[in-house]
Amino acid sequence: MISIPKMRQGHLAAEFFSIWVSTTLPSREYVPGAVAEFEAVHQQVERFPNDLGVATTADEIVRLHEQGKIAILMGVEGGHTISDNLLVLGAYYRLGARYMTLTHTAHTSWADSSKGKPRSNGLTDFGRSVVREMNRLGMMVDISHVSDKTFADALAVTRAPLIASHSSCRALAHHSRNLTDDMIRALAKNGGVIQINFYSPFIDDTFAAALKKLKPKMDAEVALARAARKRERKQFTNEDEVMIRRRYAPQLPILPMERIADHIDHAVKVGGVDHVGLGSDFDGVDFIPRGMEDASKLPDLVRELARRGYSEEDLLKILGGNILRVLRDVERVSREMQSGK
Repeated sequence: MISIPKMRQGHLAAEFFSIWVSTTLPSREYVPGAVAEFEAVHQQVERFPNDLGVATTADEIVRLHEQGKIAILMGVEGGHTISDNLLVLGAYYRLGARYMTLTHTAHTSWADSSKGKPRSNGLTDFGRSVVREMNRLGMMVDISHVSDKTFADALAVTRAPLIASHSSCRALAHHSRNLTDDMIRALAKNGGVIQINFYSPFIDDTFAAALKKLKPKMDAEVALARAARKRERKQFTNEDEVMIRRRYAPQLPILPMERIADHIDHAVKVGGVDHVGLGSDFDGVDFIPRGMEDASKLPDLVRELARRGYSEEDLLKILGGNILRVLRDVERVSREMQSGK
């Protein structure tokens, strides 16, 4: 879904790459796995210096755009990856991380995920210290994937705006990964941004229900393929799993690209146009609405929003202006905290 030609065709000027290590791995592999992914991103940028550049500040994003390069940013996907150590969090910041999702699909020892029964009732004291340290470092606090109580706790602790890097609207698709209208309003009051996720089950309940029925068959086929690779002493990759699951697409409803615009419309109506952005989850998911299969299709979404009456000023906010503003606010809070204010 993401490549240099596709980003160029889609006029994508900046992209967050996810530093993600599966929660199913042994915890001892979290930090080495994350470091390897940071290194992989930096290597890609070094490999294509005429097209890409690493950005760690809002001003660097703008500078790279003026140079005709695509700004590459990094975000840590899941607080489990810091292994309960604030020094590791600081090291990730120095490697380029500019946001961290407090949880992924499983609870950490200090924060509840949106998946499963609560364990910590939101954030623990250490979880609150993680949010404060992210504020101090200048790293955006991401509340996608967290429980509603963790969201509320993070909101109460933070001195800087929060982001939901890839979440949609629960009023339109009742998934725990999405934000309720009250949460969208609270995020807007905080100065933050909800970035709409394109993943089909997160934006349409009918699609989610159909996928749920097929999931046992998919999971069984994935398990067989994984076991076969293991017997062959070969690696079974995330890409292998996605390819298997996508073979079931003909058995699923056709979801049009306009459904993404519906979620943008709703978030704008509830929270205001200054607090909405795009959080595609490209290459992080297997099912995307027809017409938005990869980054090259983004202009079609822009045209759809323009057709719905969005002004050029509003479109610029949704397409990146809002997240740039949040990043600048986070940088300002960091400077104030480090100067003792």
